[in-house]
Amino acid sequence: MSMTTPQEKYSLELAHLYDAERRFLKAQVEMEAHSTDPTLKAGMQQHVQQSQGQIANLEKVYQLLGQEPRAEECGIATSLIQNAEGSLKEKGGDALRDCLIGTAASMVEYYEIASYRGLIGASQAMNLPEVVGLLQENLRQEELTAQKLESGAPALLQKAMQSAPAV
Repeated sequence: MSMTTPQEKYSLELAHLYDAERRFLKAQVEMEAHSTDPTLKAGMQQHVQQSQGQIANLEKVYQLLGQEPRAEECGIATSLIQNAEGSLKEKGGDALRDCLIGTAASMVEYYEIASYRGLIGASQAMNLPEVVGLLQENLRQEELTAQKLESGAPALLQKAMQSAPAV
């Protein structure tokens, strides 16, 4: 897609994020099903519900813009999902898999945070206060999820290390 205006850039970034959120939701459901750590599992379940609301918020953004929701394939989402799927195939045991799932989920969160921040800035520049509010709501949830994943990462790593065979 050739872009000639900031509005076209904005539209493409919104379409990429809409695609990513929908695809990440499916991947989160799968990762949650494969996780065994109770804290990780509960966090994944909570974020699945949040993601459903975030997708609804993005659809409201499209409505406010007078557009139909449009998903444009996001290459970053594709790569992050492939990475997460690889984590599910690891043979190192449940604790290692949980650690890898947590890491993959963190990477997803930081992509989403960066995307929301960029769209919020552009929405502010375009004087779209209602859109800004919806995007900020999603951003707050993504930031909280990222913080939870970060704070839980040391415990997941410790469990993985304790369950690893001696080398």
